Amino acid sequence: MPERTGLWLVGARGSVATTAISGLLAMRSGLTGPDGCVTERLDVAPGVLPGWDELVVGGHDLVDTPLEKKAEQLTAGGLLPAGLLPAIRDGLRAVEADLRPVPAGRTQAETAARMADDLREFRTRHGLSAVVVINVSSTEPPTADAPEHHDLDALVAAMDEPGREVLPGSSLAAFAAVSAGCPFVDFTPSTGIRLPALTEFARRQGLPYAGSDGKTGETLLRSVLAPMFAARALKVRSWSGTNLLGGGDGATLADPVKAAGKLESKARGLAALLGDDVVAPLHIDHVPDLGEQKTAWDHVSFEGFLGARMTLQFTWTGYDSALAAPLVLDLARLTAAAYRAGETGPLGQLAFFFKDPVGTGEHRFAEQARVLAEWAASLGRQK
Repeated sequence: MPERTGLWLVGARGSVATTAISGLLAMRSGLTGPDGCVTERLDVAPGVLPGWDELVVGGHDLVDTPLEKKAEQLTAGGLLPAGLLPAIRDGLRAVEADLRPVPAGRTQAETAARMADDLREFRTRHGLSAVVVINVSSTEPPTADAPEHHDLDALVAAMDEPGREVLPGSSLAAFAAVSAGCPFVDFTPSTGIRLPALTEFARRQGLPYAGSDGKTGETLLRSVLAPMFAARALKVRSWSGTNLLGGGDGATLADPVKAAGKLESKARGLAALLGDDVVAPLHIDHVPDLGEQKTAWDHVSFEGFLGARMTLQFTWTGYDSALAAPLVLDLARLTAAAYRAGETGPLGQLAFFFKDPVGTGEHRFAEQARVLAEWAASLGRQK
């Protein structure tokens, strides 16, 4: 009997999670193909990656909008195809039974313990060999550094102080995941597991983790185009970007404080590819009329032979959740395979999926694709 794998989504009622769940159900029913799912193109030994029928979905969320209602909203917004909802309605209701509210606790330690209990109960009830926790919740503001973030024992003590919030929500979810023995993936630019105390916790638990900030649109193009300029010895003078977002993500990032983490994540990748001397202004605007769509416009100014000044402009318009959702499913499969292969620590081989990857400084898309393919092909040989 095939091993079944849990996919636990933090932010399970949001647009990305609902799209991923709806797409998974549609693929199982033969209503759609795996377009956008990178794992379908990798040369991986049979049985290494969990199949679509072997993924069991659950999750935490602060909101209580039923998945079925959220799917109706995404259908009305043009993200989910018309006619899909009736075919997956029963599947959405089944997943709904495995969604849990973020529990309240007197301390952050109590909250994390209850979240970890939810994960253990989910794993036991469904007989799962592994549960991969993926954060797809709303972007948080950057986290102010604290001494406890650098020492696991001090962090645990601080979490036990009533009324003290030493961890942001994404890091609390990461702490709960590691406590329950679950690999953690951060698809957002939030802090998540990227605190020294939490990475030490994962090391002690022998767990792999990955992130951060899924690469779906503008940054994807940048990671392809920027190496082209470098390879052709063309000097990029400036690279300006404007992002227009609707939907919940746009509303969240309308807050400059919350947008700061996203902007920093996007900027680090470009700086790694072209150097810090490139002028690279970037901003995000919330445009409610766009709904679930996102538009990115970039203007690149560069110099060629004899100082000839030239420009490149491009516009990217798409549904961000439709671009992100298959990657979430890919990451669940690949992280589960890494866990079963005994890998621990940051999975830098998954940099292909992220704007600000942990475990590596490689941002060139072609190189990331090569590393991913070679690593995925090796997973079956590690058993």
